Amino acid sequence: MMRDLFSIKNKIVIITGAGRGIGNTIAKAFSTRGSIVYGIDLIFKSQEKTTPNLSYIKCDVTKQQDFDRMCDVIFKRHKKIDVLINCAGISLPSTKSYQIYSKDDWHKTIEVNLTASFYCTQSVIRKMIKNKQGSIINITSINAELGFPRNPSYVASKGGLKMLGKSFAKDWGKQGIRVNNVGPGYIKTDMTKKTYDNKKTKKERESHTMLGRWGYPEDLIGPCIFLASDASSYITGQDIYVDGGWTANGLANDQT
Repeated sequence: MMRDLFSIKNKIVIITGAGRGIGNTIAKAFSTRGSIVYGIDLIFKSQEKTTPNLSYIKCDVTKQQDFDRMCDVIFKRHKKIDVLINCAGISLPSTKSYQIYSKDDWHKTIEVNLTASFYCTQSVIRKMIKNKQGSIINITSINAELGFPRNPSYVASKGGLKMLGKSFAKDWGKQGIRVNNVGPGYIKTDMTKKTYDNKKTKKERESHTMLGRWGYPEDLIGPCIFLASDASSYITGQDIYVDGGWTANGLANDQT
């Protein structure tokens, strides 16, 4: 009988930024497909178990020692960590055009979006090398490829996360650890609610895509399952953009 290459059953999965939006949706999807999932976020009270396969843990990903201790507990319990999904992220755009960007917002965004992903990846790699296998998935953005206005820290952090993933893929590939990036386009979440609810802005964003619509958190489930499963066992150092065709689009509107 042929094995299911896309199976993620019994995989031990850590997902940062799992309190809401994309991270929360992926955490629930993985757990319903048989993965044992630890969702990490600051918004949780302490440790909350929602199902036998899904536990939410309060942890500040910018504090490496806290994340290290959590990984120690998970590894001791399961003897392995199969998957890390770096999904924690914030966006602090300027409110006006031609406004000098806040230094504090720069440092805060870089710390959460880029430095914390470095910390978390380092922590998990220390466990993955013991079994010489693992898949790390960074949730980047189309901002890793394209310049967007009034948010230099977000654009820089996502571009940096993209290249951080490629660097780790190079360093740890021979230890059986794969590192890939999934870059969402505009996804309807709490973070983008203000833009989505503005009919003019929503339509303008849609016009840049080939599919003519915004994305939803559920659109990220398939690519993440693929990269976490054996179906992608020979794929590392790559970028998959889940953006409705935005980054590949030429003219926003076909006027020929």
